[in-house]
Amino acid sequence: MAVPVAFFAVFFAYPVTAIVGRGLTAEGVWQFGRIGQVLGRPDVLDVVWFTAWQALASTGLTLLLALPGAYVFARFDFPGKQLLRAVVTVPFVLPTVVVGTAFLALLGRGGLLDELWGVRLDTTVWAILLAHVFFNYAVVVRTVGGLWAQFDPRQEEAARVLGAGRFAAWRRVTLPALTPAVAAAALMVFLFTFTSFGVVQILGGPAYSTVEVEIYRQTAVRLDLSTAAVLTLVQFAAVMAILAVHAWTVRRRETALKLVDPALTAHRPRGAGQWSLLAAVLATVVLLILAPLGVLVERSFAVSAGAGGYGFAFYEALQSAEASGGTFLVPPLEAVWNSLQYALAATAIALLIGGLAAAALTRKAGRLVRGFDALLMLPLGVSAVTVGFGFLITLDEPPLDLRTSWILVPLAQALVGVPFVVRTMLPVLRAVDSRLREAAAVLGASPLRAWREVDLPMVRRALLVAAGFAFAVSLGEFGATVFIARPDNPTLPVAVARLLGRPGALNYGQAMALSTILMLVCAAALLLLERIRPDRSAGEF
Repeated sequence: MAVPVAFFAVFFAYPVTAIVGRGLTAEGVWQFGRIGQVLGRPDVLDVVWFTAWQALASTGLTLLLALPGAYVFARFDFPGKQLLRAVVTVPFVLPTVVVGTAFLALLGRGGLLDELWGVRLDTTVWAILLAHVFFNYAVVVRTVGGLWAQFDPRQEEAARVLGAGRFAAWRRVTLPALTPAVAAAALMVFLFTFTSFGVVQILGGPAYSTVEVEIYRQTAVRLDLSTAAVLTLVQFAAVMAILAVHAWTVRRRETALKLVDPALTAHRPRGAGQWSLLAAVLATVVLLILAPLGVLVERSFAVSAGAGGYGFAFYEALQSAEASGGTFLVPPLEAVWNSLQYALAATAIALLIGGLAAAALTRKAGRLVRGFDALLMLPLGVSAVTVGFGFLITLDEPPLDLRTSWILVPLAQALVGVPFVVRTMLPVLRAVDSRLREAAAVLGASPLRAWREVDLPMVRRALLVAAGFAFAVSLGEFGATVFIARPDNPTLPVAVARLLGRPGALNYGQAMALSTILMLVCAAALLLLERIRPDRSAGEF
């Protein structure tokens, strides 16, 4: 636990505390009365209520639409499965400003719905909810599906042999085993939608604002650090309460499971019911995932949309810094290489910190460890704007003078990746029968060898899924990176946001072209990850 605790203390707690301190102090004296003043404002209460309401609704809708997809990807074997699994993960790495723009093109004035049926959903809560499902669909599919694919189906079949119906066997055997993974996925979706920024800012218009959007407005527009600090504390308190409830309810349901090679559980769909389920999931993916992505690709080639002309002009412009009108010091295309380097470094950091944390949580118990478990999830629930500002004002003096160092960006990205590593690996690690470790120890194996021989073969797939998530969120992290990425080394999300923030069709087209490149890079990386399979020579675990 020592290394993860030190990492979070230095690169999370310290920067966030410094920002809150600046907002609630005056001449070195704490002004706690400002908390009551801010929370007593009706506009602030409205923002807090809408933030909680839309996060709950987004989480419920995401689970409703994505759990069937998790089952299909875990249990069915069909052509193009690996490619499709990579495709559904692509939205998760897109900057939220790009997601908002894509859905605005689909649901707003002149969008697909407007052209076909004369219906507009922009500036409504439905546009926000659908965009959140688009963004978080892969969280449920990969987190729940990763464990579901390793769950031995013979346990459910045994219940049916003893007289239980199909639904009763699923409810009494499979559902309790999946509860920790479902709860982990729901927790991550809720935290991401609770801190939603770009999607709400673009699709919600002036009528809707989350706490994250309001923090940005209070800091960047109104320079009101007091209100921003209070809203940061509200986020912090809400996230801590949610994590406490999660730890109390889910920990009681975690048990050792019999895990098998995922290749042994997948099969071709059988019967009309399974084929219908597969068709429904594929239709959901097409309408919810592929349609918005298709809009981005189409606009990256639409060099003269009014005349219906298409070409590579926007991609060619990415090779020149002058074409962006002074937006960048280097050609925007260099952001691709920068993002890959940062993402690989952030993934390595997240796997190290998250792997150590998950191992510690598996073997230890007590209130201190449960508190540590909650601490690991806080970066998903605390404003990325706050973290980015905190990095700027705290990591600029020896011995932590990192403001000009390249490692600063991967450190910020790893903060978001670590929770995904922990939440992906923890259910599988806790499902491993501890008696296997004890038997290895009795036979003379050291703790390290016991982990390598017992735990690693069983969690190898979860480790790969965790690496994929860490890499994906590192590629798409925007909130903190936008404040610390140097102008001569921009990341893809920062480059896209800067291009979208400047007027002109050329800048907009370059933003769409960079977004398309980001999608292709992510899809290629995830497809490669999908082809890496655990060693099947071990047979059944």
